[in-house]
Amino acid sequence: MSMKEKKSVKFNLQQNDHIPPFQYAKLLDPDASWDKDQLGDVLHWIRQVVALICGLLWGSVPLVGAIWILVFLVLSSGIVYGYYAIVLKLDEDDFGGHGALLQEGLFASITLFLLAWILVYSLAHF
Repeated sequence: MSMKEKKSVKFNLQQNDHIPPFQYAKLLDPDASWDKDQLGDVLHWIRQVVALICGLLWGSVPLVGAIWILVFLVLSSGIVYGYYAIVLKLDEDDFGGHGALLQEGLFASITLFLLAWILVYSLAHF
């Protein structure tokens, strides 16, 4: 497929609105409208980034103990809560309440956090 054909396909998809482009400015706009799936995806990926950063940091510093898992959970949940409640100023009841929003991506982020923490700790300190 040539470059011209690729551009034509991309242009046709945008014209027909089959795949609407995502605007990054929407991430910080409190007046933007969100559907439940879009917001869930954003919260999920925020958690994954926090999990990876914390896992790499915890493993490289050599932190050990269950208290650091709790610190990660509080930090991750605080960032997600701050994002949807303070930055976006969303009414959480429209999206299933605090529980549904705070649970979005939680278990996947715990897995990624533990994987990164254990891997970095084991490789750097043994």
